[in-house]
Amino acid sequence: MDARWQVLDWRRRVASLYRVVRQEQDPRVAHTVWVEGRDALLRRHPASPVPERERAVYAGAVVAPYDGDYRFVVEVDRTVADLRQEVPTATDGVVPFELVGRVTLPGLGELDVWWAAVYGGGVFLPVKDATSGKASYGGGRYALDTAKGADLGGHQGALVVDLNFSYQPSCAYDDAWVCPLPTAGNTLTEAVPVGELASRDGS
Repeated sequence: MDARWQVLDWRRRVASLYRVVRQEQDPRVAHTVWVEGRDALLRRHPASPVPERERAVYAGAVVAPYDGDYRFVVEVDRTVADLRQEVPTATDGVVPFELVGRVTLPGLGELDVWWAAVYGGGVFLPVKDATSGKASYGGGRYALDTAKGADLGGHQGALVVDLNFSYQPSCAYDDAWVCPLPTAGNTLTEAVPVGELASRDGS
């Protein structure tokens, strides 16, 4: 199958997985569904960021047990100055991101909320924390990337930010990928010991 159709199917499956997650009332159950669904995609899907030569022996993602203290439903402060950044990626060319707000996670700090200013658009919320480069990928993780289907829900003006669903970007698995990574406004000084952690080989 053409690689573009493989990516399309990957995105459809990711969107379907997150749809089930949003419909589940119990966040712990939703997290189990997400872990199992994402693991299946990483192991077997032809568009998986895990290199094809490694999939047969890939042991699966390392994901911390669910901790409800890291789930937040937060209002988005939209009184932020205009800011735009352009990020080169491996598959989507140069992607412009516009700062559209900021959220405060009690006990952790503030994170910038970005809008992927491409066709269709979407909210992008990457995060880097004190585990980055140690227990988790050094470049940071993604909490939300709604343009790619990673959407935990919310309501007008608010977002569900559940860091238990934070996951490694594709570049954590293969250097062939170039990913948008967290900048200063998306860096927490505190540790976020939940979500997808570094792979079993320490990378």
